[in-house]
Amino acid sequence: MINSRPVAPLALDPAAAPPPVLLVHGIWKSGAQLAAMAHRIRAAGRHAECIDLRPADGSAPILTLAAQVASAADALARTAGSGVVDLVGFSMGALVSRAYIQRLGGRARVRRFVSLSGPHAGTLTARLSAKAGVRDMRPGSPLLASLASDRDPWGPVEVHALLTPYDLMVAPARTARLDGARSTRELPVLLHRFMATDERVLRAVVDILQA
Repeated sequence: MINSRPVAPLALDPAAAPPPVLLVHGIWKSGAQLAAMAHRIRAAGRHAECIDLRPADGSAPILTLAAQVASAADALARTAGSGVVDLVGFSMGALVSRAYIQRLGGRARVRRFVSLSGPHAGTLTARLSAKAGVRDMRPGSPLLASLASDRDPWGPVEVHALLTPYDLMVAPARTARLDGARSTRELPVLLHRFMATDERVLRAVVDILQA
């Protein structure tokens, strides 16, 4: 049984400035993977930071990485004085972000979550490795089953999912959908990795964050 932290409802001031944005990268990468997206978000007038997950090679369980996101989100919210953050996660980083929201108190810290091609129902490619974090991304893993069993997974968090139907890394591509998302959008991006840099994705993410 995976325990959740208690969640207090978000108390947002509608007159306050938009919160900062925390971006969470995918497997084998660093925060630099989302540098173009962070630049675009900053150009729209928002503060954005990219976390470096360590290790990012799939050897750490997803919840271990989610704890790093929790610490980064707390620090970013304190520094900005906002109390909350917006969260963008790509690939493995999307699942890490989801685990933070559902299991480590993120529902009380995250205003808006944008998932980009995350393996939320698992990916068949995860069967190619026995590393702990990769096993968490297998279809039917204990972690995924636990997350999917939540009756109210998001609380007050506004959730959006973007994916490409041509994804061969998160396979089948439909596993990147999220139950309870306010919006789900398929974009004809040719490769999984381009979901971090494609102009259409960048525009869609900024539009969601600025809404």
